[in-house]
Amino acid sequence: MQTTRQAQQMHGTTVLCVRKDNKVVLAADGQVTLGDAVIKHSAKKIRRLYNDKIVAGFAGSTADALSLFSRFENKLQEFHGNLPRAAVELAKEWRTDRSLRHLDALLLVADPKNTFLLSGNGDVIEPDDGVCAIGSGGNYAVAAARALAKNSKLSAKDIAQEAMRIAADICIYTNANFSVEEV
Repeated sequence: MQTTRQAQQMHGTTVLCVRKDNKVVLAADGQVTLGDAVIKHSAKKIRRLYNDKIVAGFAGSTADALSLFSRFENKLQEFHGNLPRAAVELAKEWRTDRSLRHLDALLLVADPKNTFLLSGNGDVIEPDDGVCAIGSGGNYAVAAARALAKNSKLSAKDIAQEAMRIAADICIYTNANFSVEEV
């Protein structure tokens, strides 16, 4: 098992984005772990940005994510809420700036038309099917959300909540105390 700082930081959350019927929902669990102990059950890992038109969530180091949120909000202001442009510009800055390059987090951002996963490697990834997740329980949440979206008539919000419940049942770093934001 890896013991690098980055491998340890990514244990601690699940943030899921579900897009369906012209709605986009971000859901995140509330658990914060330090090593092998749960130290908080109700953390808020998602927030609304740019006059509540954009939702964003993070996985990884909280301090690093908050720094990225601040920079991302500045990019949104600079580009007048243009999410694709702000995402690309943040990813470029994140990859090339010496101090930012070492930040240990991932961002998941969405507006009514776009969803992007941003990383410090310069990645700006848009999911093919409107479902995307980050964090230790992300793969479980994505699998559940895709199955529910394909085989049910549930709303985006209901799919996100049920997929998060499934992820919380599987991933020990994810709890069932969810925050949900819809735009």
